[in-house]
Amino acid sequence: MMSFTERLSKNIEPIWAKIHDHPFVQGIGNGTLPQETFAYYMKQDYVYLIDYAKLFAIGSIKARDIETMGWFARLLHETFNTEMDLHRQYASEFGITREELERTEPTPINLAYTRYMLHVAQNGSLSELVSCLLPCMWSYWEIGKELYAYNGESLSKNPYAKWIEMYASDDFGELCQWLIECLDKQTNGKPEFELQVLEKHFQTTSRYEYMFWNMVYEQHEWPI
Repeated sequence: MMSFTERLSKNIEPIWAKIHDHPFVQGIGNGTLPQETFAYYMKQDYVYLIDYAKLFAIGSIKARDIETMGWFARLLHETFNTEMDLHRQYASEFGITREELERTEPTPINLAYTRYMLHVAQNGSLSELVSCLLPCMWSYWEIGKELYAYNGESLSKNPYAKWIEMYASDDFGELCQWLIECLDKQTNGKPEFELQVLEKHFQTTSRYEYMFWNMVYEQHEWPI
């Protein structure tokens, strides 16, 4: 029998395929993405991660056992340190200071995306929280693995090699796999009407993932 996350993965394939084919993602993979475009992404993703990390803190609060609390605490730690450290390292290579990163104002899409997740996390169940935050982490893992598989031999010449290697890594994959298993456990035995709510969250934030990639590629700011 298909697990709930297998169902999610199957139904979301058309959206994720568009993410993988997006010129921003492909440009990271082959190293042709303009560095000023990547720098713009790094600043927007940095302020995104500040809010994204709050979801793991809320997950620790909503968890009902110590093991689950510990995993969410680890996810919070890895986001604040490993992932955001990479952003700070890249930013310094582009002449962007930590202060500039933290002064970055989120774009409308960035703000809408994080506020959607935070609203669900604060007002919904733990399974709703996970269904919202999972597309970001899961899709990044899939992107990292695919880009590494197709471009691994040329990574030594790719300015975005560290980015690809981090998201393709076993450590990142382990954290993502735990979230996948967590959602399957949370949804075991739930009625279909509840599963449909969770799938709607998953689809919505998957759409936001595509919109985020497109937003940083086009550098969409506030129109007024």
